[in-house]
Amino acid sequence: MQAFKTLRATAVPYPGVNVDTDQILPARFLSKPRAGGFAQYLFHDLRFDDNGKEHESFVLNRPPYRDARILVGDENFGCGSSRENAVWAVHDFGFQVVIAPSFGDIFLSNSLKNGLLPIKLDQRVVSSIMKTLREQQGATIEVDLAAQTVTDPNGDVHGFDIDAFAKHCLLNGIDELDYTLAQMDKISEFERPHAAEQDWTIPSTANISSSS
Repeated sequence: MQAFKTLRATAVPYPGVNVDTDQILPARFLSKPRAGGFAQYLFHDLRFDDNGKEHESFVLNRPPYRDARILVGDENFGCGSSRENAVWAVHDFGFQVVIAPSFGDIFLSNSLKNGLLPIKLDQRVVSSIMKTLREQQGATIEVDLAAQTVTDPNGDVHGFDIDAFAKHCLLNGIDELDYTLAQMDKISEFERPHAAEQDWTIPSTANISSSS
């Protein structure tokens, strides 16, 4: 997982409450291999017509936002079914941050585990940012994860909360498995006396023979 420190990037306003994971990634793409990437499927049925041609009016098809790295959504972004692939689609498209007043619980959890930073801000703040982004197309937002701040296009700074463990993983570019493997010395230090005191907990052919 790529480390996330700070980001200043174009932000795209994506209004609409309850944007669910089926809009983000239609179910028929769930069986696609991870290795192929999911960027091409993001908002597929909204981005493209039946012939695969882009809808010019769709926000991500407009020039200021094709290279946007921050998505600003509305209430309950990422609700619906628990498809991790939806987060892959958002992340693979290039987004590193999604800002919204609230998120679907599983989408929020999956985002943190896949290098996508979900930031909850007050509804009034998000509405104000979205209004500014519509008036100043191509405007940028700055995110500082260590300081846990968002600097909006007008220069106003907003703090945000994040789980301490998730913040550590994002700052260091590690996932839960990487973190566990980094603790192997401590795990071994615990296991040695534990195995000596309770050797029956350690699988071995000797234990099988003695118990048969």
